[in-house]
Amino acid sequence: MARVVKKFGGTSVADLERIRSVATIVKAAVDAGDQVVVVVSAMSGVTNQLVGLVGDASPLYDAREYDSVVATGEQVTAGLTAITLQQMGVDARSWLGWQVPVRTTDAHGSARIEEIETELLDERLNSGQVAVIAGFQGIGPDNRITTLGRGGSDTTAVAFAAALQADRCDIYTDVDGVYTTDPRIVSQASKLDYITYEEMLEMASLGAKVLQTRSVELAMRYRVPLQVLSSFSDRPGTMVVDEEDIVEQAEISGIAYSSDEAKITIEQVADRPGVSAAIFGPLADANINVDMIVQNVGAEGDSTDVTFTVPRADMERSVKVIEGLSDDLGYTSLRADDNVVKVSVIGVGMRSHAGIAAKMFSTLAEKGINIQVISTSEIKVSVLIPDEYTELALRALHTAYQLDAA
Repeated sequence: MARVVKKFGGTSVADLERIRSVATIVKAAVDAGDQVVVVVSAMSGVTNQLVGLVGDASPLYDAREYDSVVATGEQVTAGLTAITLQQMGVDARSWLGWQVPVRTTDAHGSARIEEIETELLDERLNSGQVAVIAGFQGIGPDNRITTLGRGGSDTTAVAFAAALQADRCDIYTDVDGVYTTDPRIVSQASKLDYITYEEMLEMASLGAKVLQTRSVELAMRYRVPLQVLSSFSDRPGTMVVDEEDIVEQAEISGIAYSSDEAKITIEQVADRPGVSAAIFGPLADANINVDMIVQNVGAEGDSTDVTFTVPRADMERSVKVIEGLSDDLGYTSLRADDNVVKVSVIGVGMRSHAGIAAKMFSTLAEKGINIQVISTSEIKVSVLIPDEYTELALRALHTAYQLDAA
């Protein structure tokens, strides 16, 4: 007997027919003797509708009331899933975040889980009852409903798996696992049987949409075994595990890309101590996340060019912040470009294989693709290139690192 958390996303519970399919999956696990916790998202598209209604009601809405409205999407799904399981003869009940309770911070719209009180839930699971949890929500210190923000249902599932010491957390999506790259672009992409937490975290943060970064961070911290699989097929999924659980690592596990990028270049800034802080401090104060940074000292040594990337949606705000610093920075020109894409090669095998970056650079050079910015970490190399070369770069790199499916 195993204790398993099964999370189903919006497309998996999009209508009653899909909810019945989800209930069938859950019933099979119960019939096999497992204790099952189900975490559900709102039906596909419902959260966006609720967010739109709040915005229409008032552009300057109360964030606490926003959470009260938006959290109802998961409440509906949890209730319908429990009813469907009961109809199939499975003992099940729904739980809202405040009923468990899931204790969170008071940051409405982006709360973080602080504690899950599991005593009653443990009793129900041990008695054979299936717990259907409304994901994405909890209760704040002021006893108001809170929501967890983007990826909140994934985070809920992993948090329950950790709190309940589950044997595994299954994340059901509309894809059947984690692929070496986007199979919509590279037809030779193959599904990975295993991937490490570190690799999955990099892939999630660099554009892969299979899992949200927060849920992977939580799984890695508490060593929760994750499985990514599809609710639309019976194919085995991808296990996200410790590096030690994989016998031999390939040098590269996957290639990710992010089109949500914009490049900003400040030319001929005075090269003096504190100039970087003068640029990036105000950007941080404006809650703008800066990613890749390159600084080039001019030939005379008294000025420097600074290039960095920000989320595409923050490009105009970033430009306004820098323009407001023009007197202090004394730059000669400011350029912004959102026609760029970040491409990254990822793999813990980099730690023991030399020449990974060199192969990436030479492969792109052979295809006539100019690299604008480079950043590296222990298990990834990222480059910024013109976005019109996205497909060419992914296919060329996928072949170069011998990731093409046989």
